[in-house]
Amino acid sequence: MNDTTAPRSQPIRAVLADDERLMREQLRSRLTEVWPELQIVAEAKNGLEAVDLVREHKPDLVFLDIRMPGLTGVDAARQIAQLPGEGDDDEWLVPEIVFITAYDQYAVEAFEQGVADYVLKPAERERLQLTVQRIKKRLAQRQDADAAPEAGGSAAAPLQQLLHKLSAQLNPGGKPDYLQWIQATVGQAIQMIPVEDVLFFISDEKYTRVQTATLEALIRKPIKELVDELDPQLFWQIHRSTLVNVKAIAGVTRDFRGRQLVGVKGLSEKLEVSRSYTHLFKGM
Repeated sequence: MNDTTAPRSQPIRAVLADDERLMREQLRSRLTEVWPELQIVAEAKNGLEAVDLVREHKPDLVFLDIRMPGLTGVDAARQIAQLPGEGDDDEWLVPEIVFITAYDQYAVEAFEQGVADYVLKPAERERLQLTVQRIKKRLAQRQDADAAPEAGGSAAAPLQQLLHKLSAQLNPGGKPDYLQWIQATVGQAIQMIPVEDVLFFISDEKYTRVQTATLEALIRKPIKELVDELDPQLFWQIHRSTLVNVKAIAGVTRDFRGRQLVGVKGLSEKLEVSRSYTHLFKGM
């Protein structure tokens, strides 16, 4: 099989999570056949273990059974997507996510979004080879900051947006109601701010700043919670500490260090885009 991906100095490292031991063993065996250089550094029996092992090992790739007891693969992926923001290591990016599923509708949804991949149970060699090729291609694109998004993919679609959709599919009728109002402190008063009026949220260690066109307020709710409570089609996470209203984005520029900076309509302030989220603005 011809492989067009660029060589890496370090092997690809993966964490595998499935509550079925036989499925983990089968997938590990199949991966050894089709991707012998892949290093599976840890295996998890549930979603909570998966999050902890990803935090510990900082892999390039995570295989997640979409249905696991306690914490589903989708819920685990939502937590994993936040892990690079926990520490000071800005070099570690959100790992590639591969869902293990017996349900074609989830697989198709994930693949069409272009921000996650899938393995259908049982893991057949030929089908797994195609998945591996796609993963290798995306990992190679990460190495090249100027790489164009894969044709037919949706490189600008945030991972969180896909995870919200999958979560709704897993829990029909339980689709979350997104926040409509923010209760925030403005001076000595409490004010109700319509979410659609918020230009961006930006956090420090204790507070999250809520910025509208006319006022600045503070709340105690961290970005990690806001990510799950806000409509992902309206608010994009661009940094571990920043969410921006898509409708408020005036443009994206680069500074002398090559960092992407988001301009906000009506404000002179620029918002930094961390490496984990530069894919949102490919081609800009």
